[in-house]
Amino acid sequence: MSRTLLSGNEAVARGAWEAGVAVGVGYPGTPSTEVLESLVRYDSVRCEWAPNEKVAAEVAGGVSLGGRRTLVTMKHVGLNVAADVLYTQAYTGVTGGLVYLVADDPGMHSSQNEQDTRNHAAAAHVPLLEPSDSQEALEYVISAFRISEAYDVPVIVRMTTRISHAKTLVEVGERSEMVGSSYASHPPKFVMMPGNARLRRIDLESRMTALQAYAETASENRVEMRDASLGIVTSGIAYQYVREALPDASVLKIGLVNPLPDRLLLDFRSRVERLAVVEELDPYLTLRLKALGVDLVDTGLPTIGELSPMAIAVAFGGEVPATREPIPDLPPRPPLLCPGCPHRGIFHGLAKMRAIVIGDIGCYTLAALPPLKAMDSCVCMGASIGMARGMELVGSADRPVVAVIGDSTFAHSGITGLLHMAYTGSCATVVVLDNRTTAMTGHQGNPVSGVALGGDPAPAVDLEALCGALGAASVRVVDPHDLDATLAVLKHEVAQDHLSVIIAKAPCALIVKEHKDPFAVDEESCTKCGACVRLGCPAISYDENGRAVIDTTLCVGCSQCVQVCRFDAIVQVGPSCDIGGV
Repeated sequence: MSRTLLSGNEAVARGAWEAGVAVGVGYPGTPSTEVLESLVRYDSVRCEWAPNEKVAAEVAGGVSLGGRRTLVTMKHVGLNVAADVLYTQAYTGVTGGLVYLVADDPGMHSSQNEQDTRNHAAAAHVPLLEPSDSQEALEYVISAFRISEAYDVPVIVRMTTRISHAKTLVEVGERSEMVGSSYASHPPKFVMMPGNARLRRIDLESRMTALQAYAETASENRVEMRDASLGIVTSGIAYQYVREALPDASVLKIGLVNPLPDRLLLDFRSRVERLAVVEELDPYLTLRLKALGVDLVDTGLPTIGELSPMAIAVAFGGEVPATREPIPDLPPRPPLLCPGCPHRGIFHGLAKMRAIVIGDIGCYTLAALPPLKAMDSCVCMGASIGMARGMELVGSADRPVVAVIGDSTFAHSGITGLLHMAYTGSCATVVVLDNRTTAMTGHQGNPVSGVALGGDPAPAVDLEALCGALGAASVRVVDPHDLDATLAVLKHEVAQDHLSVIIAKAPCALIVKEHKDPFAVDEESCTKCGACVRLGCPAISYDENGRAVIDTTLCVGCSQCVQVCRFDAIVQVGPSCDIGGV
C-alpha cells in the first residue's frame, strides 16, 4: 500500500474503485460533486451524470439488479428526490452492492436548507456509515458494499462539507474485481406489488435486526478510553472537533450510525462518570440515548449550523482561545453574478418590468440580491414553474408572473412543471436560462449542454422542440446580452393569452474561451447616473468622486453596460494588459 493526500470526496471515489464498482451515477450537488468527477478517472468504471437524483438511483438499482456493484451520489436535498426509490429499494434489497453517497451541508454553505441524512436512514430502514476523515471515507465505502451484499440492503455513506472537502493522508490499495452474478428472475423479491411488499417489509425488519447485532461488534464503532470522568458519544466530523477540544475525554466513536449498537452504548455509559453527546445538526444520537434511559450532560451545543472545536471547548467549560480582533470598517462583499454573465440581461429586463419572478436553484439565484433585486422566490429544484402556476391562479394585480429556471434544473425537474402548465391551460411565461452547462457546481455537463461526465460529447436535448412538444404555444430564443431585444421579447410574451417559453441562450462567461476587448469609462462623459452600476457587474464600481469605474482586468467585453449608458460614457479599449487609462 502507498499513502497519498486525498479529499474526502476523492477518497470515496478511490474506495468505490477499490471495491470493484462497475458503475457510478449521480447528479452534481455541492458538496458531493467531486466524487464522480474523481471516479470517472479510474479504469473499469462507467460514470454518468443523470438528469436528477431519482433517475440516478433508478439506474443504480438496475445495475444492482444485474448483479454488479454501483455507487450513486448526491447532496442531502438530492436524497429527497431519490427517496421514492430508496425507501422501496430497502424492501427489495440488492443483488450487487448498492451504496448511496449523500453529502450533507451543515451551515448551508451551498444549500437552501439544512438536513440530517441520518433521519432518512432511520426512516428508510437502511444502514448508514459516517466517516470522520478521508481514510475512513475510503474504508467505509468498501465496508458499505460488503454490508450491502451481506445484509441484502442499500447502504448510505453520509459525508458532510468538511469531510468532503478537507484533505488527509490515505493508505490506498488495489482494485478487487467483483465478478457479477448471472441475472436470475425473482419477482417476489423485486416486484413490489402489495402482496410481495408486505412480505418484504417483514423481511426488511429481520435484516435490520441482524444488522443491529452486527453493529455491536462492528469495527466502525470504537471505544477510546482516557479520563473516565467524562465520556463523549460522537460521530463524523464532530469526532475530530472533540479530539481537539477535549483531548482527555473518553470517546465512543460511532461509525455505523444506523442501526446503533445499544449494548455498546450502555456499556460505555457504565464506564464513565458523566456522558455527553456531541453531534452536528439534529439530536439524532441524543434522542436515541435518551430512549435507552441514559442520563446525559446538557451541553447547550446548537442544533443549527456547523460545530467547531472552540464551541465544544466553551460548552464544556474551557476557555475561549485568543483570536485576532476583526478589522473594522471592512466593506461587505456579497456574492454577485460573474462579469459577462448572460443571466444578467434577463434579470435586468425583468426588474424593469417589475415582474414577480419565481426563481430556482442555480447561479441565477444571486439575482435576488442588490442591485438587481429581481427574484421573489427560490425553494427547490424545479419549483419555479409549479409555483408560477400557483401565483397565476390567485392573480398578481398588475404585475406579470414569470418563472425562471436554468437549463440543467429544467432537465432535472422543470419538464413536468411545464407539462402541468400546458395541461391546465396556463398563460404564464417561463424563461429557461440556457448557459450550456451546470455552472453552479463547477461546469458539469447535462442533457441540454451535450457534454457527458468526463467531457465526452453527448446528444443534446433540443429545448425548443421539447418545450413545443410539451404544449408551449410560443417558444422564443433570445440572446440575453442584447438587452433591448430581450426586454422586447419579455414584454411581448407576458402580454399573450397562451403559455410561452423564452430560452435565453448564451454560454456561461466562465466557459467562453475568447473574450472581447474590455470597456472603460470616459470620466468626462460620465454623469454619475449609476445605471451601469445597477447591473451588478463585479467589474463596475464607483470611484471616490461617485463616477463609474470599470476594472478592465475583470471586464470580458460583454457590452451590457454600454447598452444601459445613455451618455456614451463607456467606450471599448484595447486588451486589458495594454490599458493605460482612457
